[in-house]
Amino acid sequence: MIIHEVETYPQEQIQDLQLKRLKKTVEQVYKQVPFYKEAFLSLDITPDSISTLQDVKKLPFTQKTDLRNHYPFDLFAIDMKDVARVHASSGTSGKPTVVGYSQQDIENWSQIVARAIALGGGTSGGIFHNAYGYGLFTGGLGMHYGSEKLGMTTVPVSGGNTERQIMLIEDFKPTIIGGTPSYVLKIAEDMESLGKDPRKTSLKYGIFGAEPWSEEMRNVLEEKFAIKACDIYGLSEVMGPGIAMECHEAQNGLHIAEDHFFVEVIDPRTLQPVPDGQEGELVFTSLTKEAFPIIRYRTGDIGSLSRETCECGRTTARMSRVKGRIDDMLIIRGVNLFPSEIEHYLIKIKELAPHYQVYLKRQGSLDYIELHVEVNEHFYHAINGDMKHTKVAILVKTIQQAMKSHCLVSMNVSIFPPKYLPRSSGKAVRVVDKRNVTVFHNSPH
Repeated sequence: MIIHEVETYPQEQIQDLQLKRLKKTVEQVYKQVPFYKEAFLSLDITPDSISTLQDVKKLPFTQKTDLRNHYPFDLFAIDMKDVARVHASSGTSGKPTVVGYSQQDIENWSQIVARAIALGGGTSGGIFHNAYGYGLFTGGLGMHYGSEKLGMTTVPVSGGNTERQIMLIEDFKPTIIGGTPSYVLKIAEDMESLGKDPRKTSLKYGIFGAEPWSEEMRNVLEEKFAIKACDIYGLSEVMGPGIAMECHEAQNGLHIAEDHFFVEVIDPRTLQPVPDGQEGELVFTSLTKEAFPIIRYRTGDIGSLSRETCECGRTTARMSRVKGRIDDMLIIRGVNLFPSEIEHYLIKIKELAPHYQVYLKRQGSLDYIELHVEVNEHFYHAINGDMKHTKVAILVKTIQQAMKSHCLVSMNVSIFPPKYLPRSSGKAVRVVDKRNVTVFHNSPH
């Protein structure tokens, strides 16, 4: 369902709107944010230097370290009395990144997310089961306001307490569920453990994001729930969820809200733009934000762009699903590897459950991977719970051969019974770096 005419604008009309808003944003940060004014002057540019969209390449990049260095509010472009809300990252690796929203920012964000939910199958009068976490994380509240703006009944269940989630799905009969793919998969597994069939719920669509997930994981979720599963993209530094969203009609690339964001794809080594269709680092510039406008933010996410009109009728540019993050990329003996690539091939092995963890370890001066996986219930019962069965040893060799053949990396493989690996109500922890950690012999990991 197309709910705003801008979604079908000709590219020329979208670009005219983007240029008008880009000029206004550049003027705003130059006047209101000392960090940007200093950065502009160091490059010998002023707002007058921007006369075309291509001139965005003259502007400085912004990185996460810049947000942390100006913690908490030094990058805000309006007075704190006019800031209606703040959100922040978890801050697990130091100071959190803090972002602010004016009342108009929240209104714009709600409209953007309403469009995103409509892309994913939402309609006014439906019920949205929101299993994204609430709080400083943008996912829960971002999806909540957008769902209400679309006219849906919103169930703010947040993450965790899975048995309660199951009860509410059964009793409230939502049409859409939103959450991280790994957690919604846990909901399905727990339903099955209770003797319930996830395919018989009222759910028709799923909107999943906040972590990279493969096409194979999409297939698993769609099969488990008998739904259409769509990918949503967002990050707090730029806005939150809704920056881009797959349409349920094509499920082939995420439509970008181009009236609010200008996107580039760059080579992360040279920092130069790459052609449409080529993978690189996604870079976003906000076009309408008042409290926390951001210029050329380097997301660290790897993706590509397409500008072909989609079969759903929308003309907005589409980004590929995120392959991974630059800082999540594993470099093992000269081979570059993303966890999502491991997932891609693991899910194809019919004896395994779709859960895994990658442990990075070091022996002497060499790094290596220890891959932890689970067998599924069917295989576990077939071997009568005997994890020393010869079929397990054969399965280990099958996994190792698949990883070596497709991912070009030799891996140690440890196989565990169903439900052994940790589950999360938020983002799944896929990579555990043990290279600089003392591992005690009595630890299971």
